[in-house]
Amino acid sequence: MNRHRAVHQAAALLLSYPDPNWPERVAHVTAALDQLGGVEVELLLRFCRGAAQAPTLELAARYVTTFDRTRRRTLHLTHYTDGDTRRRGASLAALKARYRAQGWQPDDGELPDFLPALLEFAARCPQAGTPLLHQYRGAVDLLTQALDAHHSPYVDVLRAVQRTVPAGPPPAPVADAPTPVPFPLLTTPGDEGVRR
Repeated sequence: MNRHRAVHQAAALLLSYPDPNWPERVAHVTAALDQLGGVEVELLLRFCRGAAQAPTLELAARYVTTFDRTRRRTLHLTHYTDGDTRRRGASLAALKARYRAQGWQPDDGELPDFLPALLEFAARCPQAGTPLLHQYRGAVDLLTQALDAHHSPYVDVLRAVQRTVPAGPPPAPVADAPTPVPFPLLTTPGDEGVRR
């Protein structure tokens, strides 16, 4: 289970916009994952190796083309479940309420259905976050298919997440361990994700 938390935290960081700190972020994630094993970890490491080779500016442009120019590959999961309907507003409000119930506040610059935010929430609060990942497993599957069709290297990150959230009913809840995420990262205001 701790490995799943590490995968969720790493995926949250790797699916966030490649800002000027991107090389350090990838190096930190790589160093942390090198100590773990498993197919999902190898998928993330393969993505990291490729991302470490490309200039940050090129990666940023690729990120925008991949995720921001089409709803078929958006990182906002309620687009897959609710589309542009009134129901989407209710889903976003429900997600915010789930975060608040655990003492979390989504970053002001991002909606609560942003996949990196949900992954960070699942990494840091798995008892509440893992059921949310199960709830949005269908959306993650659709995004993975779209990234595969687009021949995007980000598909490895989504496949790693899929391996931690098996299809089918969610597992029985387990109390959150008081231990921190295997590689806690310092965050600053304005980072994407959720904050405690």
